[in-house]
Amino acid sequence: MTAAAFAVRPGSSRQLAGTGTLLRFALRQDRVLIPVWGAVNALMVLSMPNTLKGLYATPVERADLVAQMATNSSLRAMVGPVFGASLGALTAWRVGVFAGALAAVMSLLVVVRHTRDEEESGRQELVASGMVGRRASLTAALLAAAVANGALGLLVVTGLAGQGAGGALAFGLGIAGVGMVFATMAAIVVQLTESARLARGLTAGVLGTAFVLRAAGDSATDDGSSVLTWLSPLGWLENLRPYAAERWWVLLLFAAAATAQAGVAYALTGRRDVGMSFLPTRPGPASGRLGSAAGLAWRLHRGSVLGWSIGFFLAGVVYGGMTQGAADLVGDNDNARRIIERMGGQAGLTDAFLSAMVGMLGLVAALYVVASVLRLHGEETSGRAEPLLANAVGRLRWAAGHLVIAFGGSVLIMLLAGLGFALGYGREAGPVLGACLVQVAGVWVIGGLAVLLHGIAPRTATAAWGVAGAVLLIGWVGPALDAPQAVLDLSPFGHLPKLPGGEMQWGPVVVLLLVAVVLVGAGLAGLRRRDMTT
Repeated sequence: MTAAAFAVRPGSSRQLAGTGTLLRFALRQDRVLIPVWGAVNALMVLSMPNTLKGLYATPVERADLVAQMATNSSLRAMVGPVFGASLGALTAWRVGVFAGALAAVMSLLVVVRHTRDEEESGRQELVASGMVGRRASLTAALLAAAVANGALGLLVVTGLAGQGAGGALAFGLGIAGVGMVFATMAAIVVQLTESARLARGLTAGVLGTAFVLRAAGDSATDDGSSVLTWLSPLGWLENLRPYAAERWWVLLLFAAAATAQAGVAYALTGRRDVGMSFLPTRPGPASGRLGSAAGLAWRLHRGSVLGWSIGFFLAGVVYGGMTQGAADLVGDNDNARRIIERMGGQAGLTDAFLSAMVGMLGLVAALYVVASVLRLHGEETSGRAEPLLANAVGRLRWAAGHLVIAFGGSVLIMLLAGLGFALGYGREAGPVLGACLVQVAGVWVIGGLAVLLHGIAPRTATAAWGVAGAVLLIGWVGPALDAPQAVLDLSPFGHLPKLPGGEMQWGPVVVLLLVAVVLVGAGLAGLRRRDMTT
């Protein structure tokens, strides 16, 4: 019997029965995910005023920065136009796009986890057989996303109030607004797709499209007035103009988009059975390339690998194209030069900037490898792995199919990023490709830790996201805050040579690779000995 048999009539108050209980359960499940993502995002925002004050200490220096940004289209494509010379306005300019994007990622993860993930695992059908309304799960998921975004917005408002209460309120509401737009977008996508993995991928693709539209619009104009910019929720955030004569009416765009998308999601969820979708997955063959564990793993991962590959190549092209513009912007600013050199090494400014950007993509690649490794965890907890392992497929062979794609895919996306850098900057590809490949050692250590957690303590496997988030925070914010070297060394990426431009040091790279091998080996040994979980 399906959940449709227990559905209540449309319009009945019982449609939302059990929402409170499901919300409490969702927040309990996300007691690590939401605080980690929120803390990383908030710390990135709140640390920026002091960083900018150290970089541009006087009003004259800040006014000069604003004037330079008006003529620097490559940097506008990355971070958007700047609308004021105050520390608050510069903070909104410098981190607004990235804070909005991180809020969007957090929101889509929360919504997909508590809707399509629950349906895919079969738990939702059990829940739906009780005194739970048809739309209670979706409502609880959206409320969990609202709690996460509300907490993030409150942290931003409180932390930036010293720069001006009005600007802080606008900025906090704008970031939360971006998060809710993508939360409701994810709520629609999970109705259309039959797979949580595909739902996350498609929503992330919409976010990537929003970033590209905003970047294209901002590179063409210096005041955010491009039609392309206005087509993107990230463009709405910058056009809200915190600390620069706020446009409060822009908040209505966030409210209207979130409300409309939530309405569509509610309409769709009332028209399908639990576990079904409006775009069902096309059945594939049970032979040929799917006749092996490796073939099945590739089938499950190929969409993710393709999406990350395209994204890293395009990111390399963008960052490569803005390299010269970044060098011009830094100019004689010793503080800005010191931060870039701390991130990218003591070589010339151009090589240091390239090295810093390569390092940033390495940090992001750690998210890819964690997501790919934890696909093993998802297959196991959903019950799909057990029937496979009941046949002639051993655990190590099953795991190896996923891990080859996870670790090999990280090599592929970094290579493509290197090609993008070379194409965008117009320099010889060899040094940049080498710099990108060096980052793989740090990526593999994070992936190895995810394998270890899944193998010996599967209930804590999702803590790998927290590790990746902490490493991301150290790499992005640590140099700007002039964090002690001991803190930077907590990240495996802090031990890698600064390439291109720096001297290649094989010792740290080999050590990190050996650490990754040991972690993976220990994780596989634990997987082989423990019981499978469901």
